Amino acid sequence: MAPIFVVEGGHRLSGTVRPAGNKNAALPILAATLLADGPCVLDNMPRIRDVETMVELLASLGVTAAWEGEHTLAVDARGARGGDPDPALCRRIRASVLLAGPLLARFGRVRLPPPGGDVIGRRRIDTHLLALERLGARIEVGASYDFEARALTGAEVFLDEASVTGTENALMAAVAAKGTTVLRNAASEPHVQDLARFLGVLGAHIEGVGTNTLTIEGGRTLSGGRYAIGPDHIEVGSFVGLAAVTNSAITIEGVRPEDLRAALLGFERLGVAPRLDGGRLVVAAGQARRIRDDLGGHVSKLEDGPWPAFPADLMSIALVTATQCEGLILLFEKMFESRLFFVDKLIGMGARIVLCDPHRAVVAGPSPLRAGAVESPDIRAGMAILLAALAAEGTSTIHNVGQIERGYERIHERLSALGAVIRREER
Repeated sequence: MAPIFVVEGGHRLSGTVRPAGNKNAALPILAATLLADGPCVLDNMPRIRDVETMVELLASLGVTAAWEGEHTLAVDARGARGGDPDPALCRRIRASVLLAGPLLARFGRVRLPPPGGDVIGRRRIDTHLLALERLGARIEVGASYDFEARALTGAEVFLDEASVTGTENALMAAVAAKGTTVLRNAASEPHVQDLARFLGVLGAHIEGVGTNTLTIEGGRTLSGGRYAIGPDHIEVGSFVGLAAVTNSAITIEGVRPEDLRAALLGFERLGVAPRLDGGRLVVAAGQARRIRDDLGGHVSKLEDGPWPAFPADLMSIALVTATQCEGLILLFEKMFESRLFFVDKLIGMGARIVLCDPHRAVVAGPSPLRAGAVESPDIRAGMAILLAALAAEGTSTIHNVGQIERGYERIHERLSALGAVIRREER
């Protein structure tokens, strides 16, 4: 038996929804609790499968964690013991690689299997290894990754790519390393900023948060502390896409406007213009949904990139949104070579899309979508397919929805509260 979604499309939605805590901030922050010499209380923690897996991984290392409220998790890592994390759990999520920095800093060694997670293309971890080596680690690569360090020492580190998880691993190790570390070409996404702020609450000294150069004065004892995880800007973008494809009026409350600049510019190119009202984002019904050509009448292009560019995790949502917009647009996915391999499912539902190569797709809209039986290949493509099913005429069946639930909390219940006709069944 496996969960599926049965979705009756063609309905307009309305109401207010609040984004969950940022999944990609919650996971490194959970890993970072290993560095704290005291209990940590984490508010706005999303109740999703990837978080559950990370909590299981920490528990396997002797960390105690207990839910004190619907979205409040208390974590105490003082009793953590050395040893290798459970390989089976590590293979469930890519974020297991984030244990390398804190476990190495605390116990001097760690062995990790290759991380799991979405299959959206090659996801190299060379940046992690090179950064940790610069801080004094010795690493052997075979069937597993074996890290060892008698002591970590601050250093000048130039990351060979602006990897989010690579930056996070280096940041956690640098906080524990003796001396000053300067991380250059660092990722600066909102979830990286959240991790840095959490470490600051514990007592770490980090300068340059939000930029691509981080300066860390390492070696300080970190206490416990309380921290609220920021709203998931990718979930906000997903709800904007939901409103657009169903031509619905939806208000998203509890947003962080500074996290949304590039995403909103991207949607405006598709003819979708939400309005910011303080911490609320209002998407009115009856959006123009007309793709804005580039100057001179040239075909418009939407491309992703490292922060602060349009987020890669919103490309699948943008692609589905474009199928319901008038005009022609080229979507250029630069980050992952398999991200767009779900478009065949949308074509089967009636979308007019030409997949030019693994990185580029041309979308011509609007296309009436028809219901179908489809499968969720990864978190973001799964959510995009769910949006397509809600826009389509008829009843769709979505299989492998466990992928969606890895990143979106109780999504069928929250969408139902907006008026979506969706059931979660076991088959």
